[in-house]
Amino acid sequence: MKPKGYSSIELSNICKGTHEGVTTVVTHILIDSRAQQEYSDSMFVALIGQRQDGHQYIEEAYQKGVRSFLISRSQIISDQYEDANFIVVPDTLKALHQIASFHRSQFKLPVIGITGSNGKTIVKEWTFQVLKEVYQICRSPKSYNSQVGVPLSVWQLTSSHDLAIFEAGVSQSNEMECLERMIQPNIGIFTNIGNAHAQNFESQEKQIIEKIQLFKNCNQLIYCKDHHAIDIQIAKTIFSQPIELITWSREKSTVSLQITSITHSNKKSLIKGIYKGEDVEINLPFKDSASLEDAIHVWLLCLTFSIDTAIISEGMKSLTSIAMRLELKKGIHSCTLINDSYNSDITSLKIAITYLKQQQQHPQHTLILSDILQHSESTEKLYAEISDLLNRNKIDRLIGIGPNIQAQKHLFQIPTECYPDTISFLNSIDQIKFYNEAILIKGARKFEFEKITERLQEKGHNSTLEVNLNYLIDNLNYFKSILNSNTKLMIMVKAFSYGNGTHEIANILEYYRADYLAVAYTDEGIALRNQGIALPIMVLNPEPQSFDSLIRHQLEAEIYSLRNLRLFLENLDRNTYFQDPNQAVKIHLKMDTGMRRLGFEQEQLDELVELLKANPQVKVASVFSHLAASDEQEKDDFTQLQFERFNTMTAKIERSLGYSFLKHILNSSGILRFPDQQFDMVRLGIGLYGISNTPEHKAILKPVNRLIAHISQIKHLKKGETVGYGRRGVMPTDGTTATIPIGYADGFSRLLGNGNWQIEVNGKLAPTIGSICMDMLMIDITGIEAEEGDEVVIFGENNTIYDLAKARNTIPYEVLTDIGSRLKRVFYLE
Repeated sequence: MKPKGYSSIELSNICKGTHEGVTTVVTHILIDSRAQQEYSDSMFVALIGQRQDGHQYIEEAYQKGVRSFLISRSQIISDQYEDANFIVVPDTLKALHQIASFHRSQFKLPVIGITGSNGKTIVKEWTFQVLKEVYQICRSPKSYNSQVGVPLSVWQLTSSHDLAIFEAGVSQSNEMECLERMIQPNIGIFTNIGNAHAQNFESQEKQIIEKIQLFKNCNQLIYCKDHHAIDIQIAKTIFSQPIELITWSREKSTVSLQITSITHSNKKSLIKGIYKGEDVEINLPFKDSASLEDAIHVWLLCLTFSIDTAIISEGMKSLTSIAMRLELKKGIHSCTLINDSYNSDITSLKIAITYLKQQQQHPQHTLILSDILQHSESTEKLYAEISDLLNRNKIDRLIGIGPNIQAQKHLFQIPTECYPDTISFLNSIDQIKFYNEAILIKGARKFEFEKITERLQEKGHNSTLEVNLNYLIDNLNYFKSILNSNTKLMIMVKAFSYGNGTHEIANILEYYRADYLAVAYTDEGIALRNQGIALPIMVLNPEPQSFDSLIRHQLEAEIYSLRNLRLFLENLDRNTYFQDPNQAVKIHLKMDTGMRRLGFEQEQLDELVELLKANPQVKVASVFSHLAASDEQEKDDFTQLQFERFNTMTAKIERSLGYSFLKHILNSSGILRFPDQQFDMVRLGIGLYGISNTPEHKAILKPVNRLIAHISQIKHLKKGETVGYGRRGVMPTDGTTATIPIGYADGFSRLLGNGNWQIEVNGKLAPTIGSICMDMLMIDITGIEAEEGDEVVIFGENNTIYDLAKARNTIPYEVLTDIGSRLKRVFYLE
């Protein structure tokens, strides 16, 4: 970027917009009004999505100090923004692309563009790890490879960089051309082709053709010729200019780098090859095939760049696995840990702090930060910027680790402790008070912050239910996309959010602007209030003895019977907390339209209405009902009857009360199958977690959970030996078993023993053998390469929760809610 950024008039000219208002200088781009960054020199881009419209948040951004706006709806310009400017364009996303393309064109430097179905982020990060001492590198933050992520990545380029590495990902046709114009790579890497987003392309060939568009103006292209479909399509492609194809292979000799042997020792690999007629080799700290393929791409890139052999050798053997996700874990002393040691730079720090601030369940927010090793500014300027970032975000405490941050301790205005290295901090950790706070752990790899995470993490069961928050957000956005623009969204977080956690899920839902939450019992709602959740919360099954607490915590009761209502009114009369006669207490009325579980009957409505009219201290916030068979097409006639009954009952109540209220009847499957019955609000439950009973939506929604454990012990048994209680497991041949620390006390049903379920071990499925124990189970891993301590997947992508539910003769709901509370939940964002 130019040292002082771009003037708003320059940006208007770049994207051929109309400039209105004062002229400002822009050095930052903001697409989320909730993000915490320097606002005064930021331009807010009002992007329009399927459900969200950035124009709705212009006033919020303005109040935070933003004075430059890129918009497509000029009618929002008013006198209240007299000291701001607006660049008006037909399409804000297209304009953002034009600005990024122009900015990229200002720099003459090697730019590596990476695409492929898998491995993009790993290849990018490993390239950075090997070359960071040779180049000043600008790279995509995390996995910023989309139509929005790429322009934000390119915008980071400054004159101090002499190499850039950008990812490019596409999910459908005609997207890569836009990304290529922004990245303008002169060196390309095509990692591989697989099933990611394949459903949006007519064929694999079309998918490859789309990805190749990234390289149409490249001088060099690196790829593996063993991916025959890629090799064939590249050979067919007519590029815009002559391109050097730099290839590697395990099978062919007519390549730039021929891999001649791969040998494994423990968990390491030695790879030998021939490059330009000379023998070459590297050592890698991995042995899985995916990591080896990604590393060979990086190796060949380094050879192409003529990097010194010693630097390559040291860099490759020191590669560290990329934890491409930010993890949320339970910590000691009622703390929450956010582990984000994926990388350490100012951009990723801003992203992580945004997530830290979402943890409203804690009164204090602490940052543990190492030296930032890769930066283009002076050390003093860098840490002054970090200090300003922490002040703006109201971070309560900083613990700095490393000589650079320690030397700049005087720049920080919040309580700050510094240590020269990680060992010094760990030696002092027992004297540091950590209690009821959210702790972000953010460190460069060399500082080994995993030791800090291990020390501060709550100890317990090593089996883990992983919750992919990216998938949860994708599912949420999918449901939002099929709602009418004025339809509100209530989200069910009852039953520990279907086994996934309470405040962790509620925090995300509040951040992504859900309208309502719903819980089953009052204590669940109180827990959310105590964790800082401010959204309206409906309580589905409030017990009369809990009404006082419900009102005190500003929860809203479901009322489903006349007795229930009378008890609630009696409580109001004697409730000392409820004292404002002008403030009515909100309630939600449940109608029984056919579920025959809870709810008012048609013939009770007259008495209900009279009771409500006589008690204006309560106000009906919503009237709703529950569908009995919304996911079963053969019972749609009954579902339509429920809709008719609901319309009749709500119309009568509304007419009698003389005021309107929210109406809702659709659950997750109802949202998907009956879009014309959305009324004012819908209730999203199990669908949020990627579960659907309809085949067409199973392909769209993303199950958010993966249940993992680790092998406790491996045994080698003879044919005929028995395994487990009752000697019910019998070895059919000489073979090997593994014991896994999870059992029926954790929700893993005894029905799944004796071969009725298969657990994934290093990419292969191994059947259970013998009966399921209370705390353990055994599997037959004969023929599978495995070691004690290896991770295993109880259910996930290859052994799905749908299949597990079928094996248990139940539904995924029960599988999730059965998972015991003693199993850890780890929440992560990629």
